Amino acid sequence: MKVINTENAPAAIGPYSQATAINGLVFCSGQIAIDPATGRLISGNAATQTQQVMNNLKAVLAAADCSMAAIVKTTIYLRDMNDFGAVNEVYAECLNGHRPARATIEVSRLPKEALVEIDAIAAKECCP
Repeated sequence: MKVINTENAPAAIGPYSQATAINGLVFCSGQIAIDPATGRLISGNAATQTQQVMNNLKAVLAAADCSMAAIVKTTIYLRDMNDFGAVNEVYAECLNGHRPARATIEVSRLPKEALVEIDAIAAKECCP
């Protein structure tokens, strides 16, 4: 197993890695809307936070020599399912037509009181 780490995404805030890679798969830990430059959760609504989350995932995947097009599965965790539409719009824009498998779950709380968290699994064979 290879540990993936980049300064272009937030450092892990617990005993885990930003991502791990094994047997051609990249497992990205859940990302919340932390600005990697400041280490702080960005302010804003769910759409604004989703944009930062997707930027963070993109940076982690780049460190694994992958792109967003390599994502085969995501899980979205929302503090409020009423934000689904706004999150979905930003998510779709960031994936630019790519449609991996996905689950979306409403949760009672996320780290640092984030509004959205997304994890991803990517396949190296899909990396351009």
